[in-house]
Amino acid sequence: MNLTDALAAALDLLATWDSRVVAAVSVSLEVALLATLLATLLGAPLGFAIATGRFRGSRAVEVALNTATALPTVVVGLLVYSLLSRRGPLGAWELLYTRSAMVIGETLLITPLMAALTVALVSGADPRIRETALTLGASRFGAAWTVLRELRRGALAAVATGFGRLISELGVALMVGGNIENSTRTMTTAIALETGKGEFALALALGFILLGVALLVNIGAAAVTGTR
Repeated sequence: MNLTDALAAALDLLATWDSRVVAAVSVSLEVALLATLLATLLGAPLGFAIATGRFRGSRAVEVALNTATALPTVVVGLLVYSLLSRRGPLGAWELLYTRSAMVIGETLLITPLMAALTVALVSGADPRIRETALTLGASRFGAAWTVLRELRRGALAAVATGFGRLISELGVALMVGGNIENSTRTMTTAIALETGKGEFALALALGFILLGVALLVNIGAAAVTGTR
């Protein structure tokens, strides 16, 4: 099949909303959204604590956190695979090759990123916001919430960044998800599989959707940050 035929077939798959396309898109969105939510809930408090804490070694912790943001996805996938495999310490949970395993892996992948973005965001904020909240009797949690509310645009942009990385992630999804059709097959793993098989039509159709999602994420991030 030449490129012109592949493009025509891909557009036909999109127009008819092929079941394989629907399944891959659904799995991708479900896993990426849930992992982004969990990573935000874990990473934002950690980042806030590092940015506002006064403890020995805080700089070293921040460097380690920034290093973790650059971990290759296959390394994270290998770590989660070793934990969830039958011989691993969590093998009894039987989560390997499930969406839950993918969520765990992708959460671990971007939690350092969410924490690092929060550190950068809070470190650049006016310290008087937190100090004023504490002076007015707010608890530490209340003061942190006040700061994050003031920085909500940047926080939303950080969340969009995390989701954007996960929706296009391949290594973790492939290694711990197993690329099972109608179960754990995402857009990226399907693209890799179909391209290897020479089925360019489905790969192109999913590629168009992936590009569309990435575009929407960037437009959303630009909107909440007020950039043009």
